Amino acid sequence: MKMQLKTLVTAAALLALALGAAAQQAPAGGTLDKIRSSGRAVLGVREASPPMAYMLGANDKYVGYHVELCERVLKDIAPSARLEYMAVTAQNTIPLVQNGTLDIGCGPTTNNTARQQQVAFALTTYVSEVRMATRVDSGISSLDQLAGRTVSASTGTTAVQLLRKRERAQNTTITTMLGKDHLESFLLMESGRADAFVLDDNLLAGIIANAKNPSAYRIVGDALGSEPIALLFRKDDPAFKAAVDDALRRLMKSGELEKIYTRWFVAPIPPKNTSLNLPMSAALKQLIAEPNDKPLEAYAK
Repeated sequence: MKMQLKTLVTAAALLALALGAAAQQAPAGGTLDKIRSSGRAVLGVREASPPMAYMLGANDKYVGYHVELCERVLKDIAPSARLEYMAVTAQNTIPLVQNGTLDIGCGPTTNNTARQQQVAFALTTYVSEVRMATRVDSGISSLDQLAGRTVSASTGTTAVQLLRKRERAQNTTITTMLGKDHLESFLLMESGRADAFVLDDNLLAGIIANAKNPSAYRIVGDALGSEPIALLFRKDDPAFKAAVDDALRRLMKSGELEKIYTRWFVAPIPPKNTSLNLPMSAALKQLIAEPNDKPLEAYAK
């Protein structure tokens, strides 16, 4: 496949753009018109969320399941556009989409009703289970054992909300330590400052696979919840949503989406060429057969 020119927006440029656009409204006109007139599309990606979106190597190359889906969608709907990659976090993705700095968010973002008031989501392309990772020698194997313990989670993720919900439901106390990103949250657990790390199962598997000693960690316990993960973009832009959704439907119907999934979740992935061994779930297979953009609340237990 012929690759388009890919331009990296530096962290410094991101900060300047974010500060400069913070007080502005989203640009007038549709996102597709903006992309076509400017000749570029800005993708919001993550630096440390494998296998969904992560930075690979010293050349600031971004890869992953959702990165590839974004690339394939944009190649379909705006084939002449230059792709620019902007490293973002769970906290600033939505504001940067709202003010028009980002054209599409390609990280592992959960679609829920609160966020739907701020941005629009594409068809669901992954269903994650929020689980916990622990050190093998921790002795922790169930969620009930978190009472009175310290758990790490990443700022801005729904895992934080689910932990607090469990505290209320179980009438117990869980001390939550927040990392600024997933690698920092993992380090809190790896170094012993936290007893467990709570995050989407796919991201936990990716982080463990790339750890210094993967065999020292394991994913245990029941799921805290299931979450629909989707690409996101500006709200109130039905033409762009329709274009993205139609492109995703074509990938689903042709079998390409399943091939992309296998490439990132089943086959060995860089940088260590380790497989996550996460075959496609029954829930995602059903969503490929019958696509929808339902929020998290539709998946609540």
